[in-house]
Amino acid sequence: MISFVISLAVLILGYFVYGRFVSGVFGPDPNRPTPCYTKQDGVDYIPMPTWKVYMIQFLNIAGVGPIFGAIMGAQFGTASYLWIVLGTIFAGATHDYLSAMISLRQDGASLPEIIGAYLGKRVRVLMSVFTVLLMILVGAVFTSSPANILGAMTADWFSADLQWLNSYLWIAIIFIYYIVATLCPVDKIIGKIYPFFAFCLIFMAVGIMAYILVAQPQLDEWWDAGKFRNDNWMEQANLAYLFPMMFISIACGAISGFHATQSPLMARCMKNEKMGLPCFYGAMVTEGIVALVWAAAANYFFNEHGLVNELTGKGYDGGTVATMISKNWLGMFGGILALIGVAVAPISSGDTALRSGRLIVADFLHLEQKSMSKRLLISVPMFVITAAILVWSMTDKNGFGMLWRYFGWCNQLLSVFTLWAITVYLIRNKKGWWFLVTMFPAMFMTCVCTTFILVLDKGGFGVPYNWGLCVGILLALIFAGMAIRHHARQTK
Repeated sequence: MISFVISLAVLILGYFVYGRFVSGVFGPDPNRPTPCYTKQDGVDYIPMPTWKVYMIQFLNIAGVGPIFGAIMGAQFGTASYLWIVLGTIFAGATHDYLSAMISLRQDGASLPEIIGAYLGKRVRVLMSVFTVLLMILVGAVFTSSPANILGAMTADWFSADLQWLNSYLWIAIIFIYYIVATLCPVDKIIGKIYPFFAFCLIFMAVGIMAYILVAQPQLDEWWDAGKFRNDNWMEQANLAYLFPMMFISIACGAISGFHATQSPLMARCMKNEKMGLPCFYGAMVTEGIVALVWAAAANYFFNEHGLVNELTGKGYDGGTVATMISKNWLGMFGGILALIGVAVAPISSGDTALRSGRLIVADFLHLEQKSMSKRLLISVPMFVITAAILVWSMTDKNGFGMLWRYFGWCNQLLSVFTLWAITVYLIRNKKGWWFLVTMFPAMFMTCVCTTFILVLDKGGFGVPYNWGLCVGILLALIFAGMAIRHHARQTK
């Protein structure tokens, strides 16, 4: 319990201390006109109240990551607390805030445009293709996972021999919603219903946190022997050590490249630069709190049920654990709101992912998006590819598992490119503390992603762990050397 309370306090303190430090490094200008006014088009560039921008940004980036990722990461014990807290403050929130503010300064530019501006035109083309593919993967993943949750909630509506129809029905409903939300102006659907759904997600986390603080269930502490690292589970995952598996499993609750693809959506709607700190850094800290709460709840749940090393073997997936905790801890009303949050969170990320994909393609091809015909020209191929991936994942018994694995790695790899691009931006604009603010997090995530894909046995290269780690460290040092060299050239 003490470890949990300390972690919660540090997260909140991190927003007020380190968040303001990062904001000071960037230097927001409250008198600078923002894109929602200079490029207002009634579709994507629309002024919105600050509270609404914050709520939408939070729901956009949340998805199932801070819930499912934290539940899976809780199997690593209280080490997950440390990564959620330190990752959120020094990596994730910094990554989200600075990428959003750079987009704001560049008329709401999409992430590949930002990366290309600072890492080169060839990288821009590569990142445009890579990011759109990631958005399609997110759309597919976040159609399947909420459909499964909603299918479980409505299982009694269908007889046993028609249960397959239940899942297909929810997939169809969610996918149709994605099509509508991707094509409609941002204020017509997203701007109206997302604040309520964000409230549900926050209520769920607050309810779980209140239960933990009031009931004070027995939670592991950092100093408990054998709780900091769970060797048995990591052996089952075909990775010998906590690093780098935990840093891929807990993505959205600490740092996620997907977030930087969502930030331009709200950068195009924010009225004043000074509100970037609460809307972007604050939204990520809120997500970190959600992840911390669920990591603590799952930690207790696993220990109470003797499932620390047997989660996948017993069929207790993230949705099952979240459902059981919500019903048992929050009562009927709270459980309903909590389950709505669990189901809606991935849906809200899925539709904005496809919307981001549309805008990324539009920026790359310089196609205006005010007319419906231009939006359809980009969106229809994306819908077709997303549907094809969905069909494959449903027909292949290992399809969704492989889809989720590569989504997680691609997600973190995108954060690597984003952090290095922000580092170059800070260097070129002569911002102080660039090496601390983004270069060190970029080095760390470079090592994480490289080591993970090299040592992963199934779906990776399967090289010996020590070799994979050495290559990851070497690559991080090479990129750091390039950044330092670029800084030296800029200061001549």
